[in-house]
Amino acid sequence: MSTPRNSPSSPASSYKNAQTRTVSVHGTDFAYRELGPEGGVPLILLIHMAGALEHWDPRIVDGLAAQRRVITFDNRGVGESSGSTPDTIEAMARDTALFVRALGFEQVDLLGLSLGGFIAQVIAEEEPLLVRKVILAGTGPAGGAGIVKVPSIAVKATLKAGLARRDPKLSLFFTETAASQQAGRAFLERLKERTHNRSKDIALPSLLAQFKAVKQWGRQAPSDLSNIHQPVLVVNGDNDRMVPSHNTLDLAARLPKAELVPLYRDAGHGAVFQYPDEFVTRALTFLRS
Repeated sequence: MSTPRNSPSSPASSYKNAQTRTVSVHGTDFAYRELGPEGGVPLILLIHMAGALEHWDPRIVDGLAAQRRVITFDNRGVGESSGSTPDTIEAMARDTALFVRALGFEQVDLLGLSLGGFIAQVIAEEEPLLVRKVILAGTGPAGGAGIVKVPSIAVKATLKAGLARRDPKLSLFFTETAASQQAGRAFLERLKERTHNRSKDIALPSLLAQFKAVKQWGRQAPSDLSNIHQPVLVVNGDNDRMVPSHNTLDLAARLPKAELVPLYRDAGHGAVFQYPDEFVTRALTFLRS
């Protein structure tokens, strides 16, 4: 169940009890959750492919919200948001900009993870006045090497995990070492902390639309990111098998004001979930600077 934005609500103490609210944008109801102190530039979180409200690590959201106003949301047609999911990154970016303005914000910071990072890049370039700073995690530029294979990697890993009765995130987001797998299992347990009013998982038509968008992003001519003039923090693990880690280095090299976090050791696509405390500390420092 969601609550319209203009309805009164008590402040949440953590992401696991944050109220799900909605805001209408041209007939589409976007579901979102808001946490942290009011005032200042809000931080908008853009989730990975197939992700919904429930897939953000509560340790990351709570850690960021200790100092910043943090907003997570379901993309159009995903989870609790209505409408049909777009099949291009550019359309997803326009949706996000409309959502932000519907909440009444004139300027925001963005944290984009994987697919969310593709979307964040487009918004930063097309809406320079709307975006103050950007954090890009586990993502890459348009035309980045290996990105076109992301959907097929996800499908194969999901089928294999199903046969083994294992969550596919353990192989998609984490390496196969004992330490990384242990961190992965801890992350999966944190995702279960919210026990009421959980967002629905993504439906198949929406997932297929995202697959198409990601493939198109991967097939594009390599993007010239020199038009993105906002400060950007670039983060990933050293062994990302979904969006290969060299795309992170490529991003940092192309962006005029990039700050590259040394690649997290023995970490994959979900590096920020494997090292949540370190990531939150670095992110908050970057956003304050």
